[in-house]
Amino acid sequence: MPEDVIPLIRTDIPHSARIWNYWMGGKDNFEIDRVAGDAGTEVDPDIVTMAVQSRRFLVRAVTHLAAEAGIRQFLDIGTGLPTMQNTHEVAQSVALDSKIVYVDNDPMVLTHARALLTNTTPEGVTTYIDCDYHQPEQIVADARNVLNFHEPIGVMFMGVLGHAHTYDDMRRIVSTVMDAVPSGSYLTLWDGTTDSQAYVTLCENYAKSGGTPYVPRPKEQIHAVFEGLELVPPGFVPITQWWAEGTDDEAGESETRPISAYGAVGRKP
Repeated sequence: MPEDVIPLIRTDIPHSARIWNYWMGGKDNFEIDRVAGDAGTEVDPDIVTMAVQSRRFLVRAVTHLAAEAGIRQFLDIGTGLPTMQNTHEVAQSVALDSKIVYVDNDPMVLTHARALLTNTTPEGVTTYIDCDYHQPEQIVADARNVLNFHEPIGVMFMGVLGHAHTYDDMRRIVSTVMDAVPSGSYLTLWDGTTDSQAYVTLCENYAKSGGTPYVPRPKEQIHAVFEGLELVPPGFVPITQWWAEGTDDEAGESETRPISAYGAVGRKP
């Protein structure tokens, strides 16, 4: 999207990125999103916990990759609205020269990305790609302009793959990107699962509201995306229970009880 084009932002239909921003305590949302968000919490009170803990999972995972695994390049696909402790801020706080490429195709996300997703260090690189993740080949082609695909890359899909058209589509998207990155790269991924009927109902209600459907899947299907990768301990677990060695919880405030959101970090051999 050219930078001089003003994107059309619908304020009469709820949007998942803005609702998520609301649940996380952000300000980049409209009344329709807050109404939908409040309706969602009535159905599934745990959704706010999921939103907050998903960001803490991101912080722990990116900190581990930058500090312990030596990753200096990140490809964050399905970025969502910038809030706090975004991928580039976490990575560049550990390694000043980290390069981060964000990917999204939502007009509001891209508008905010231009304003807020900026370098935190002179040595680093922070940029974004306007692309639908259903076109992973294009994502890889565009990311090659910034990232060195001969060096390990941290690939991230953080609570976004429910928008994939089908389960096969989800597998294709992830495998296409992971096939393109070299040995020593990592996949960091989490998503809500069908363990909770309340969460399933919330997603069904959201689709009825006119928003783009989000399809929760069984945790076994999410786990299968990591096939062939070496999982970082503690493996594939609820995101509230994912701790990597050498990674401290910020302020010791995380929930530890299981929730219906599972994730992992896996290394490509």
